[in-house]
Amino acid sequence: MNKTETLQEFYQHKFNAVPDRLQQDLGHFNVFRLEDCIVNGDITIKYSRRDFYKVSLIRGHNLYHYADKTIEVKGSALVFCNPQVPYAWESLSGDNSGYFCIFKESFFTGAMRGNIHELPMMAPGGIPSYLLNNEQDNEVAQLFEKMLGEINSDYVLKYDLLRNYLTEIMHYALKMQPSEFVYQHTDAKTRITSVFTELLERQFPIESPGQRFVMRSANDFAKQLAVHVNHLNRAIRDTTGKTTTAHIAERLASEAKALLKHTDWNISEISYALGFEEPSHFNNFFKKHTQLTPGAFRDV
Repeated sequence: MNKTETLQEFYQHKFNAVPDRLQQDLGHFNVFRLEDCIVNGDITIKYSRRDFYKVSLIRGHNLYHYADKTIEVKGSALVFCNPQVPYAWESLSGDNSGYFCIFKESFFTGAMRGNIHELPMMAPGGIPSYLLNNEQDNEVAQLFEKMLGEINSDYVLKYDLLRNYLTEIMHYALKMQPSEFVYQHTDAKTRITSVFTELLERQFPIESPGQRFVMRSANDFAKQLAVHVNHLNRAIRDTTGKTTTAHIAERLASEAKALLKHTDWNISEISYALGFEEPSHFNNFFKKHTQLTPGAFRDV
């Protein structure tokens, strides 16, 4: 699981450069064509939180993972993301196109009635995806094109105009019914289990001694999934027959075996990378799950 992505990290990853004065620009706003932001042909967005808001017009066949939900989108969709809820986007077609804009909450401070995080599409419990037909796609795309035309202009009040375009997109969505074409998991419990498993696996493999496995408890995963830990534990147990803790421990033990067999890292380095504060804690954990000490397993 990646840590919360900042604006600085977004720009560094997508463009290898950070805009001047980004730290001072508390109300930051920017807009992009999706096709211009694909890095090395990869159009998958990893599951994590961001410290900024994002509004996207996405075309193609995609899976959109949001908290404990997975939404399947075919065609065109207007998607809203907020800093409170982790999300990921997975392309199933490879021919995606569209637009997106990113901004901080302070971009709207004092400029709208209420707070942006109170809007239905931005609320943690809301459904943030709105399917568009061809006519609706065209209307929303025109607003994004206006943003693109304005963002690099010399117009003194351009950010007021950009704010108006973005507000119009939000109101456009508010007048629609959110899409609820949820990917066909059997039920809510299997959706949670699916996203939990993906979230667990994305922390591996451990590729350097400086990389660290930090989500070690059911509570850590529940926070990232924006569900109560008891709800997560029940879902995992009911769908797999094992506890959340058992799944985490089994995956951790498996990675420990791989590191002991296929790297020359010492035991302390492996212990640290796997999130143990002391090598003795790692020794006890490993022996409990394999009946061998790490050193003995390496020598087998």
